[in-house]
Amino acid sequence: MLALSLGLLANAAHAEKRELVISAYPIAQPLFMKYVYEPFKAKCGCDIKVETGNNADRIAKLVVHAKNPVIDLVLLSDSGMLEAAQKGVIQPMDYSKLSNYKALYDVAKNPIGGNYAVGYTLYSVGLVYRSDKIAPLTSWKDLWRPELKGRVAFPDVSTTQGPLMLRMADAAWGGKTDDYATGFAKIVGMKGNVVTFSKNSAQLAALFAQDEIWAAPVARFTWSQMLKTGLPLKWSIPAEGQAAGMNVMGIVAGSKNADLAYQLMDFWLSKEVQTQLATNLVDSPVNKDVRLSVAAAQFNTYGADQINSLKFVKPETILKQRTNWMTQWNKAMSK
Repeated sequence: MLALSLGLLANAAHAEKRELVISAYPIAQPLFMKYVYEPFKAKCGCDIKVETGNNADRIAKLVVHAKNPVIDLVLLSDSGMLEAAQKGVIQPMDYSKLSNYKALYDVAKNPIGGNYAVGYTLYSVGLVYRSDKIAPLTSWKDLWRPELKGRVAFPDVSTTQGPLMLRMADAAWGGKTDDYATGFAKIVGMKGNVVTFSKNSAQLAALFAQDEIWAAPVARFTWSQMLKTGLPLKWSIPAEGQAAGMNVMGIVAGSKNADLAYQLMDFWLSKEVQTQLATNLVDSPVNKDVRLSVAAAQFNTYGADQINSLKFVKPETILKQRTNWMTQWNKAMSK
């Protein structure tokens, strides 16, 4: 009888093993498994399930299941998280439950307002160019130089980097409005001289390697891939500065595993995990206690001086202008 009782207890304990469900981007998931999920599972004694996809599809799933959530922790762009919060599918956070919160750069603290999120990584967007083909690029305006006609790529406005390009083009050409109308007009006016309006960063490395482009705005997290082409590429921080994007974490409203979500977030934001991710070129750190080697630092958006100088697009600006941008973009590109 005792053996039977112990067996029933063991089965019950096994059946009650908790599962934390994460919604994330598909990129670099094997590395997240190695440096985040597996070590955390060993600490919490829980299971982790990861669902991947783009911002729009994953937000849509949160909305469909709003009354009975199937996701606990969601990773989105800052504008994506603001959209999800406005749809009522993200719950406000209690930052006191994150022991590493005080160690974060200020920009990663409450990044969308309302206490709905915390930043877990950010990235800069600078200019990359072929130093054997053209003179150094010192301004975002330089992308419009005559010798780059038919040799430049821009991001498509529908991508996460599209609004960042709009912001920097607008700043370079003296724009004054939050719809970045001046920068938008300048980019659209260049469409005949642009090789492609790229939908993903990986495409840029191939275009450089094939000698189709000599310059492009590039996100820092793809810089190491660019250098693998073996070409004489240089990274430039233009006079107007570097554009920047941020990815954030939030807890789904109604999650039954919010306590585990807080624990994983805190683990993710720790100096140790952030260092591992940065050293292995997965994500740039937002924990200001992280110290990187010179070799690793060149591939990360890293250090207080650089981070404090970044030019972000406000999430609310993206949500406010997105439909207008897409309508104008589709109309201009169809001509």
